[in-house]
Amino acid sequence: MATQDSIAEGREAPRVPLLYDPKLRSIAYQVLVFVGLFAFVYWIIGNTVDNLQRANIASGFDFMQSRAGFDIGQSMIEYTSDSTYGRALLVGLLNTLLVAVLGIATATIIGFVVGVGRLSTNWLINRICLVYVEVFRNVPPLLVIFFWYFGVLSVLPGPRDSIELPFGSYLNGRGFYFPKFIWGEGAWLIALAFLLALIFVFFVRRWAYKRQAATGEQFPVFLTGLGLIVGLPLLAFFLTGMPLEFSYPELSTFNLRGGVQVKPEFLSLYLALSFYTAAFIAEIVRAGVLGVSRGQTEASLALGLSANQTLRLVIVPQALRIIIPPLTSQYLNLTKNSSLAIAIGYPDLVATGGTALNQTGQAIEIVAIWLVVYLGLSLTTSAFMNWFNARMALVER
Repeated sequence: MATQDSIAEGREAPRVPLLYDPKLRSIAYQVLVFVGLFAFVYWIIGNTVDNLQRANIASGFDFMQSRAGFDIGQSMIEYTSDSTYGRALLVGLLNTLLVAVLGIATATIIGFVVGVGRLSTNWLINRICLVYVEVFRNVPPLLVIFFWYFGVLSVLPGPRDSIELPFGSYLNGRGFYFPKFIWGEGAWLIALAFLLALIFVFFVRRWAYKRQAATGEQFPVFLTGLGLIVGLPLLAFFLTGMPLEFSYPELSTFNLRGGVQVKPEFLSLYLALSFYTAAFIAEIVRAGVLGVSRGQTEASLALGLSANQTLRLVIVPQALRIIIPPLTSQYLNLTKNSSLAIAIGYPDLVATGGTALNQTGQAIEIVAIWLVVYLGLSLTTSAFMNWFNARMALVER
């Protein structure tokens, strides 16, 4: 009251000592933290430089242009032991991306199926999905990888006793073999037709959405899109004279020849990450569906929608708004867990980088590359999922 009276009377309030000024004290604390952090980083860098000089190790990324001198079991691009360390790391990065993309796609499909199965009224399906989730969710991912590598794939028979599968495929202890596609002249027109089909589907979907908003009538977008995506490439395939041949794997004396070989290291990592992450996605899907009010289902059924239409048009679109944010975390976890591939010898980014590190001693540079690559992959995935989440968000007026 005294202060208010003083201000009201036009007199200045008593000055606070600088030591007790909250604003000045906040600035002083921030300066102290910044100086301390700068000194710590300076000490780390100086210590690292001294250690490198003591070990006669040159710093920098010049080693990336040197000959690698080691082989890589699986490569999506041309690579030999005469290639550079930079190309070896690129091969590892592509292998990491391959297993991450395929694993995310498979884990999403399995997770949605198991998540919906957890809500099934069928007792057996419900319990099978429950056991699946509880088993995989409570086991470390490294053990799941070992299970697939040592417990499943390594006990398969040798090449002579390969398990014959449909479409000329084989499975044995050395991996999975399937026919190789050999495209002839004019095959690029098939790829062009597929691209045009995707563009047509995009515009058909937009048109159908506007048409439904204006008239209330639905258009069979899924069937139309499926027809375009399958029909146009098929039409181009026949018009170009069917420029496609197959190289089938054939049994020889000691191994299979021809076709494409998918090695057990990749299969183990891919299956383990897919099944492990799918258990978490299943719980996210179950929580998302349960997050939609039951009244929505009852209202849609009362309007005459079938159970399938209710799930597709009412439940899933609303559940996606709940599912997408935690789903992003699982995608990031799967990508980062792919670094466990080094335990079974799959040549991912960590494995190839580790070999380069042992040969060159460029530990700081290799570790920096690992950090930057995985940080970039995570931020890219998060940016895409945030964009998708914004597209699916409920627009309020």
